[in-house]
Amino acid sequence: MKQAQATITDPLALLTGELKNFQEIARYIVPLPGEIPILQGIDVYGNTMPLNGVVGGDHILYVDFKKAYDLDARIKQAEAAGRPEVMAHLERCKTKAGMALMDVSGHQATDALLAAMLHQAFLLGSLYELDMFGNITRRLFENLNMRFYQSSIRYKFITMIYGEIDENAKFRFLSAAHPPPVVFSNRHGRFMEVSQDLCTSFPPIGTLPSKDVIDRSTTDSVLGFKERYRLNEWTLMGAGDILLLYTDGLLEHARADEPYFPHHLEETVRTVKHESARNIFETIKKSVLDFGPPSDDISIVVIKRT
Repeated sequence: MKQAQATITDPLALLTGELKNFQEIARYIVPLPGEIPILQGIDVYGNTMPLNGVVGGDHILYVDFKKAYDLDARIKQAEAAGRPEVMAHLERCKTKAGMALMDVSGHQATDALLAAMLHQAFLLGSLYELDMFGNITRRLFENLNMRFYQSSIRYKFITMIYGEIDENAKFRFLSAAHPPPVVFSNRHGRFMEVSQDLCTSFPPIGTLPSKDVIDRSTTDSVLGFKERYRLNEWTLMGAGDILLLYTDGLLEHARADEPYFPHHLEETVRTVKHESARNIFETIKKSVLDFGPPSDDISIVVIKRT
């Protein structure tokens, strides 16, 4: 008993135990293979390479609407309430899926706390969005931004990209200071140039309060307010085209003064462009680690039109 009591009151043992417990909890918000969306004509795979080998500031969240929610029950409910627009939105959810890529500043295990907070807030908000509107709208992100502005630590910030891909290969996304996606053309064998008009981005989540919310009058901000979120829309034109979402750990990955992105990434994708999304990811991962030791968490989501 005396030995057990000594262990319990040892500050280092307590701290180690708390950190281990936190890491175990954080693992539960890491997407499982079964959560990766399945869509006709679209192949998706993504994962994170945490710098510390366990969890860090990067986080991926998938939303396969037809698997995660009872859309038919919601459609019946909307029909009974006489809400045809909600019914139509819910029907479209059957042929699309969402994915969010979040990056909390810092790469320590405890930085995963903010990602976990955003993860749960997003999922709860999405339930209300589906019930009210039949789909996820910009309103959810305005409210998330306000919630984190009012509650988060000012020196920590979160960049995020949320996008939805449908079976017609249309990708609509919203970006909060996140690196823009890149599209690899199967036909041309290279990354395609995209107009800056299609890469609209906004400040990191929680850094500026939203201008377009009902509670704006109760919020003070010496730096002003964030304008209303705008969506970007891209289309994967040809079979075999590949869309990549990633965090700044990939964007800034370098060996001495030689950057990995975009030249080495493009070469890597070119060698495996005919393979599955998962094989493309695994090849990029190996290439990144062979190129040099990362200095940050790295996350990548591969979306391929098959």
